[in-house]
Amino acid sequence: MDALRAKIDQSKVYSIDEAVKLVKETSGVKFDASVEAHAKLGIDPKKGEQQIRASVKLPHGTGKTKKIAAFVSAEKEKEAKEAGADLVCGEEEIKKIKDTGKIDFEIAVTTPDMMPKMAAIAKVLGPKGLMPSPKTETVSANIKKMIEELKKGKATFKNDDSANIHQIIGKVSFSENQLKENLEAFLEALKKARPATTKGTYIKNLVICSAMGPSIKISAN
Repeated sequence: MDALRAKIDQSKVYSIDEAVKLVKETSGVKFDASVEAHAKLGIDPKKGEQQIRASVKLPHGTGKTKKIAAFVSAEKEKEAKEAGADLVCGEEEIKKIKDTGKIDFEIAVTTPDMMPKMAAIAKVLGPKGLMPSPKTETVSANIKKMIEELKKGKATFKNDDSANIHQIIGKVSFSENQLKENLEAFLEALKKARPATTKGTYIKNLVICSAMGPSIKISAN
């Protein structure tokens, strides 16, 4: 691992092309590791209007399919199932989640008419970043389009309490070009999500790394 770390000059800010080449070279694990982008933002995470919640269509997906739960009314169940939802949930499942606090999915989508019913489990889903929101395009009357886009590589991201954002942008097995295009799409979406009230430098620090691999600083410009 030290030999891999030695390939990276920690004081240098790399170009995207150099960084994606290095991230593939410095993965020292035997499995096909995820490649992650980590951004430190100049936002105040305590201010509601400076919270970042957005989505990005990664051209090549993340290399990982997430388990999608669709919370829909009875007449939309068939549509959700056919679009590829892993779980189709209604009021019964909402009650179960409320009672047990247990969930078995990584993304939740719903229709506007179900949002008032979803309020019952906001305390369970909210802290995990799973509460559907129009901001992350996980609330829509077009359930089919939402699910299909998520299955094709659409990802949602939000800041944590330390004003950082973490996003998987692919796998080490992806080509340099695929990683580059995914990273550029994420950066574009991140810049677009800049809150109007943020002053000064927005993206303070940006690194990419493979899972358990060393961090590589890149320019956000």
